Amino acid sequence: MDSSLQAKKTPYLMIAILFVGAFVSFLNNSLLNVALPSIMVDLEIKDYSTVQWLSTGYMLVSGVLVPASAFLLTRFSNRGLFITSMVIFTLGTALAAFAPNFGVLLTGRMVQAAGSAVMGPLLMNVMLVSFPREKRGAAMGIFGLVMITAPAIGPTLSGYIVQYHDWRVLFEMILPLAVISVILAVWKLDNVMEQNKNATLDYLSVILSCLGFGGLLYGCSSASSDGWTDGFVLTSLIVGGIALIAFIIRQLKMEKPLLDLTVYKYPMFALGSIIAIVNAVAMFSGMILTPAYVQSVRGISPLDSGLMMLPGAVIMGIMSPITGKLFDKMGPRILGVVGLAITAISTYMLAHLQLDSSYAYIILVYTLRMFGMSMVMMPIMTNGLNQLPTRLNPHGTAINNTAQQVSGSIGTAILVTIMNSVTKSEAESLMSGVDPTTMTEASTAALTQQALLSGIQYSFYVTFAINIIVLIMAIFVKRVDTSAEAVSKLENEGSASTKPVSV
Repeated sequence: MDSSLQAKKTPYLMIAILFVGAFVSFLNNSLLNVALPSIMVDLEIKDYSTVQWLSTGYMLVSGVLVPASAFLLTRFSNRGLFITSMVIFTLGTALAAFAPNFGVLLTGRMVQAAGSAVMGPLLMNVMLVSFPREKRGAAMGIFGLVMITAPAIGPTLSGYIVQYHDWRVLFEMILPLAVISVILAVWKLDNVMEQNKNATLDYLSVILSCLGFGGLLYGCSSASSDGWTDGFVLTSLIVGGIALIAFIIRQLKMEKPLLDLTVYKYPMFALGSIIAIVNAVAMFSGMILTPAYVQSVRGISPLDSGLMMLPGAVIMGIMSPITGKLFDKMGPRILGVVGLAITAISTYMLAHLQLDSSYAYIILVYTLRMFGMSMVMMPIMTNGLNQLPTRLNPHGTAINNTAQQVSGSIGTAILVTIMNSVTKSEAESLMSGVDPTTMTEASTAALTQQALLSGIQYSFYVTFAINIIVLIMAIFVKRVDTSAEAVSKLENEGSASTKPVSV
């Protein structure tokens, strides 16, 4: 099956069409964060936790739908699935662009998320079946260009638009791109993935998946603002944890599970998945802590802070295809170890940010960190996917996407909580020896900045420790054998059972 698909001419035009749709949906994911204060003013929203649902709700819908992508990719044609998803995304974008109130805007964002949730797994699976395993590195490097660069440039682009234009422009500029993507798909998109029209959906698994992943995502995203002891947060986490355990048990017992967890029997996929999960915590935390330092400690505007982080996004975009080609030649271990070492060093340097750190230092260290991360994610993930038989590709990509999204959310919430806790205790410590009557507005602001800086520094130290753990894991990564004999054996044994082969 694998070889017959690879014998066909590589569908570059179709992949390009998929890239347009995926880029638009990934860009949309991070585009709105900077605009939330402007939306609050325009739509007269008094509570920040309310407007935050534009981001939290988007993440929740995506998080609960991604696990079902394995079934969708198996049951429906890639052409029909892409067109349907892009139409849904386009409708959501139009609804948000012309929303007269917050309720309609939130509904538009939810519809957008429903359309974009399957984009990542769909594009990744098309790439996997369109290129032979020994050339997947370069192909997945191009995929990484879309997956990483689009959300990375979102805050910069959003900062510029919000500063000089109305926030609705964020949706209005995406709308024509989405429409063009739909037209191109109807005109030129073909099917390259095999379908199983007899595939059935286990509705109990879907319910458990929604409760499990949705509960954890909601609980963790709310914990950073409401606290871990909040009743709704605790209830959400407990319900999510119980549902997730029940979901896992059910998947392991089912003959045709919603998510086939036997992919973890393949050692390099399992190790790569764990590394990606832990690394996602470190990556997302850096994207939260650095803007917090730049904007809240240094008082730099959202636009300027976005511009300061733009070189890092550009470097990741440039390096992703290069890293993919290096992976095909060198394998994942050397890239992973070197990349994670650079990431650890730069994270340690971020932990030493001061109140007067220069702009050049901030940009250099953040860009260096992004450079290191660009060498890790795609090679490690691609190596793991190379060990799976073709029939398990949809499950492998769905699991990777879900695990990274959930772990990134949990990790970010924990690190923000650590930052807030250290900031509070440091502020109390600084205030302990000061007479409150002598405090001026300027001195209070300075004290607050110093306390917040301490919280950010401590959180970066925790992130540094996480980087070291991942670096140690990367040492044990082995390159998967992609020779014709190994692939043939893998496909034959994979179609007969779920037991892994030694490659």
